[in-house]
Amino acid sequence: MPPRSRSLLKLASSCARPGAVECPRPLFFAQSGEGRRHHTRSQTKYTKRRPATTCLRAHPRHYYTATTPEPTPFPEAEEAILAAAIAHVPEHGFTTKSLTLGAVDAGYLPSSVNLFPSGAFDLVRYHLITQRLHLKNAVQFPTPVSNQIPEVGPQDPKDIPRPLGVGAKVKALTLARLRANEPIAEHLPEALGLMSLAGNIPASTAELGRLVDEIWYLAGDVSVDTSWYTKRGLLAGVYASTETFMSQDHSHNFKETETFLNRRLEDVMKVGGSVGAVHEWVGFTAMSAVNVARSLGVRI
Repeated sequence: MPPRSRSLLKLASSCARPGAVECPRPLFFAQSGEGRRHHTRSQTKYTKRRPATTCLRAHPRHYYTATTPEPTPFPEAEEAILAAAIAHVPEHGFTTKSLTLGAVDAGYLPSSVNLFPSGAFDLVRYHLITQRLHLKNAVQFPTPVSNQIPEVGPQDPKDIPRPLGVGAKVKALTLARLRANEPIAEHLPEALGLMSLAGNIPASTAELGRLVDEIWYLAGDVSVDTSWYTKRGLLAGVYASTETFMSQDHSHNFKETETFLNRRLEDVMKVGGSVGAVHEWVGFTAMSAVNVARSLGVRI
């Protein structure tokens, strides 16, 4: 077969794959008026104008703009059951019983819990995801003075809100996310235990990565160099160790957890400002990774 025929046959077969958009049969065309005039050896055919990507396989988009809400990873029925089941966690914990009660409250049969192959861990994931998505509405920072409309007349400098730095915002967002665990704090060790199971560790660490990325984004981080990864890796270690500490904290209003978080963030700031050698930075980052692994139940 000539090379030209082989290339045409390959193109035709690629358009016939499952999921591909229908490809026009004639492969050569010339522009004419409002349509395309396709030339074959036996006929001339006019068709409507088609997009240039007609023959390309359709792929879903895996990215969203900052103004587009992130879609929930659960279908409608599962979303309704999980939303109702999370209200039973303070009393019954992250258990199948909470899922069953949630299914009944949402108007489904008790056997609907079979929709969740991971069982109670799906309820833990729902808590992690919803609290991460709620974080941007839970914490509001003062508007910078440069973006405010000036008022008529003199103003007291004390009344002018001062913009917070990125570090202060990271601290506020991290503390707000930890305080979102207060309603289920009694069952937080149970949630961490489910997250530490071998089959659940990939999903748990992936959600932790999304959380620290969300915190740095909401704090206004605009880094585009290697520090983008360093900041998220260090914050992941701080958050994981603080959440583990919170699961054992019995102080009033979790004051000890807040103190622990402040101390860990200060350690990160000191190391970030004084580390000048690569081997010291690697050692500190490795310790953060160990803290993340320990928080997930890995014995190190």
